[in-house]
Amino acid sequence: MKDFADIPTLMADIGARAKTAAATLAFASAERKHAALIAAADHVWNSRDAIIVANKKDMAFGRDKGLTDAMMDRLRLDDDRIRGIVDGLRAVAEQADPVGEVMAEWTQPTGLNIQRVRTPLGVVGVIYESRPNVTADAGALCLKAGNAVILRGGSESFHSSGAIHGALQAGLRDANLPEDSIQLVPTRDRAAVSEMLTMTDTIDVIVPRGGKGLVGLVQREARVPVFAHLEGIVHIYVDKDADPEKVLKVVLNAKTRRTGICGAAECLLIHADIANTIGQGVVKALMDAGVRVHADIGLQTIDGVLAATGADWGKEYLDMDIAARIVPDIDAAIDHIRTYGSNHTDCILTEDAAAATQFFDQLDSAILMHNASTQFADGGEFGMGAEIGIATGKMHARGPVGAAQLTSFKYLVRGDGTVRS
Repeated sequence: MKDFADIPTLMADIGARAKTAAATLAFASAERKHAALIAAADHVWNSRDAIIVANKKDMAFGRDKGLTDAMMDRLRLDDDRIRGIVDGLRAVAEQADPVGEVMAEWTQPTGLNIQRVRTPLGVVGVIYESRPNVTADAGALCLKAGNAVILRGGSESFHSSGAIHGALQAGLRDANLPEDSIQLVPTRDRAAVSEMLTMTDTIDVIVPRGGKGLVGLVQREARVPVFAHLEGIVHIYVDKDADPEKVLKVVLNAKTRRTGICGAAECLLIHADIANTIGQGVVKALMDAGVRVHADIGLQTIDGVLAATGADWGKEYLDMDIAARIVPDIDAAIDHIRTYGSNHTDCILTEDAAAATQFFDQLDSAILMHNASTQFADGGEFGMGAEIGIATGKMHARGPVGAAQLTSFKYLVRGDGTVRS
């Protein structure tokens, strides 16, 4: 790994080159961007052996750093996961190009015709941790939306991200688009992050994708606008009218399918009326699956549960742990989620349509689900091809951030010698 003594100069150069590339991408044809993504997918697959070799270096680094099993799982690449990256690139390629889409059109009494049209943001800075697939997802989505992107991956995924980035740049070359359209910060030095947060002349928006520490740092120090991706404190409320079979299927999948992703369930709320039936059954099923259940006093009669403390409410475990408590009714469940949630993803399991409607109406999480696993909180599963993250703020990009969310808009106003009286 090359050392860079002058990080401000390095980042200023990267920013300037990204801004120049963005000017070209803003009017690049949909066909050219499609070709670049398809070529990148081919290059990723053809270089999979080299990517796995690079990933082994990162896995060794992660072990030496003492990463948890869940974090190591996020970092690991194999043929199947590389195939997933390839499929994601192809899926983004086949999405409709958002640039130039007419969002609204009307004609004023003055005769002016006005269109609101999607336009690229410009240069996007993405700061992320661990998962090397974000390199491909973020690069692809920014390119699709006509943006240049500066990627700063986590130190753990340094070599994997570099190998994937090489394939993305090969795709750009094949399509005769600027290689500077997708740049990867070539150092683990944390000073590069600080520089990105203040590059107001060249970066138009920052997208942080990582834990609470990273997002908090970005929100505190950024002078560039931020699409916040806060931690995924994901709740599932099991209502008194829940179907027991659906509860078992959904809760087990939401917690155990992949524990290290932001859509994994972290807190289970159980209506008091079914605490001794469905509630006990699902808690025991979780423990049978190897999950450590941190339970309130109402569930501590179940052998094997751990006594919950105040720190368990509002905690993102990203591991085989879940908090669980009994609530007297749906109002108490909603109050708990408002108090401890992160506005990411929350779910209700019920056969009562009125209860589901109340849950949807009274909570303001970016994603709300009814009778479905929270592991679906993913742009790919929403039909976006991939995502750059789950935005939990209140800006225009909220929930899964796909290509369309990485655009702004401009107004096109047409007259015929029209003047204002």
